[in-house]
Amino acid sequence: MNSHVVVVDDDRDYLEVLGRKLTEIGFKRVRLEDNSVKLAEEIEKGLSFDLALIDMTMPEMDGMALLEKIKANSPSTECIMVTAINEARIAVECLNKGAYDYLVKPVATEDLSLSIKRTLERKRLLDLLDLEKRDDLPTLENEEPFRPIITQSKKVLRILKEAELHASSPVPVLITGESGTGKELLARAIHGASPRSQHPFSPINMSSLTSSLFEAEFFGHTKGAFTGAEHGRVGYLEYTNKGTLFLDEIGDLPLSLQGKLLRVLQDGEFSKLGSSTRQKVDLRFIAATNENLEQMMAQKRFRKDLYYRIRGGWLHLPPLRERQEDIFLLTRQFLAKYYDVNKQGFIEKPALDLLMRYPYPGNIRELKSILQSAVNLARGEPIRETHLPSHVTASLKTCADEDVAVVGATIKPLAEVEKAHILHAFEQTGENKSKTARQLGIGLNTLRRKLASYGIQ
Repeated sequence: MNSHVVVVDDDRDYLEVLGRKLTEIGFKRVRLEDNSVKLAEEIEKGLSFDLALIDMTMPEMDGMALLEKIKANSPSTECIMVTAINEARIAVECLNKGAYDYLVKPVATEDLSLSIKRTLERKRLLDLLDLEKRDDLPTLENEEPFRPIITQSKKVLRILKEAELHASSPVPVLITGESGTGKELLARAIHGASPRSQHPFSPINMSSLTSSLFEAEFFGHTKGAFTGAEHGRVGYLEYTNKGTLFLDEIGDLPLSLQGKLLRVLQDGEFSKLGSSTRQKVDLRFIAATNENLEQMMAQKRFRKDLYYRIRGGWLHLPPLRERQEDIFLLTRQFLAKYYDVNKQGFIEKPALDLLMRYPYPGNIRELKSILQSAVNLARGEPIRETHLPSHVTASLKTCADEDVAVVGATIKPLAEVEKAHILHAFEQTGENKSKTARQLGIGLNTLRRKLASYGIQ
């Protein structure tokens, strides 16, 4: 686990016992400290941790005083008090001063693990709430898994931070966005930033699974399970155990198969075809779709219980036309294989202007395809306007003609323009009211009133 933990206890032997237990649970970044005064001074200077396990009875500065010092200087650090004294009065006082839990020595590994899990889940939820309120750009603590995602868009950078917060938790994540926006790339980054990063990441295209293939592919089968099965087969669930299963295009999964998937999500158990033995599986599920699942539920094409099961965390990737500041960055990245992009002249300005103005209905995937085509035509020369596919220039000419046609047209009332703008933003966020309100810079209640006036509840 990537969470940064400090354990404070003046008893060095017990300190090492707790350290070993944390290692067993899976924590890698653990500091053992027997000097509470020293730690308090470092925290006053800006040192912070995700979690602190604090002994109550220590010389010079006891656990209660250290708790107050931590909460005053690093309020986002969650604290668990550890003591040999089992008194309700002291426990209540610790909780009132900001501790999340109170454990009595000796602490069993199972009890310690459960308490830490609850504490870090609370921290994750509070960090997500804090992220929504902040105006400044958040920074990633673990940048490496997210490095393949090229962006300077404020929208996307906030999504990456939200993804990092979800990564530390086992909750399922739903990623939405148009085709080609990089949903699988984000799913891989979440897996890479999670405690499961050393285990398999298995992407599955759900639209390719038929009723006859679903059980064999997901559950696997035993030898002789059906005609022609000379050997047994390991299914996705068994192969990915302890890792992450990426359910791509989950909106395309037939309704008849959604119930079978739901049972696995709920129970964490399955049986191979040809066997009655139940197998336990430990998986993290990430799903992605370019469909509007809420609309599909209203049309009875997607199960509500499955929707709420996969949507533990929700991340919506904006289309490329809403992150134009990334177009040149992505262009440099894609062309670096063929040109020295650190020098000017690998692409001419008219060609770059066209790329910056094109709407990219196919998003990042389409930009990459356009550039590959241009590289083939340029043959090592700088990319010019004539090297770009004809549909790019044709599309921009159509837009220019439409702009000319608008000149002299009747000016619409402001209320109509506002309504169209709000409904467009509402659609682009996947009909998420909180995100729409943030993007428009208006209050959530204001947005709700306006949507209600448009007949949307």
